[in-house]
Amino acid sequence: MEIMTAHGPAEVTVDEPRAADGAAPAFLLVLTHGSNGGVDAPDLLAVREVALGLGGVVARVLQPFRKAGRRAPGSAVRQDEAWLEIVKILRDRFGDVPLVQGGRSNGARVACRTAREAGATGVVALAFPLHPPGRPEKTRVDELRAAGVDVVVVNGDRDPFGVPDAAEAAEVVVLPGERHDLNKDPAAVGGAVEPWLRRWARAEG
Repeated sequence: MEIMTAHGPAEVTVDEPRAADGAAPAFLLVLTHGSNGGVDAPDLLAVREVALGLGGVVARVLQPFRKAGRRAPGSAVRQDEAWLEIVKILRDRFGDVPLVQGGRSNGARVACRTAREAGATGVVALAFPLHPPGRPEKTRVDELRAAGVDVVVVNGDRDPFGVPDAAEAAEVVVLPGERHDLNKDPAAVGGAVEPWLRRWARAEG
């Protein structure tokens, strides 16, 4: 579906859990992409499958700048404003269920920056870009610290954007052999996030 924001339209793909009896979802997971990516990135799809299996509804958001064909995300302020508009509409649709938001790379930054204002209970940060490649002094660790909610970080040990320290999030999982795209073993990404997401599942079977 298309959601209009103050900074242009976004495209949202919603997948609902395979639940019976019309039960409400266990949680709402809203995910988004990196600066030059899309919502079908292997790691995002792996996390989607895990969330659906736990009874969550998953909304994958193609942000306005990508829907418009741009590769650069533009200002953080504009991104965050659009994101909060999108999340509000999704929360109104799915009612009073826990909100978990996240994304990969630039999308993880957006999710961390907006977590408090969105009312999220947690953030899934895939391939969090701790700093630009080769410039560790330009750290973005303050965005992780400012999330104000539990954050699970999944990064590869060969990521040129760096790997957050274990003290900077509720959980940091470092996958051996993975680079920034986290596409060597997407199932391992989903497996790393599953125990963390399970806390919001109302029924674990």
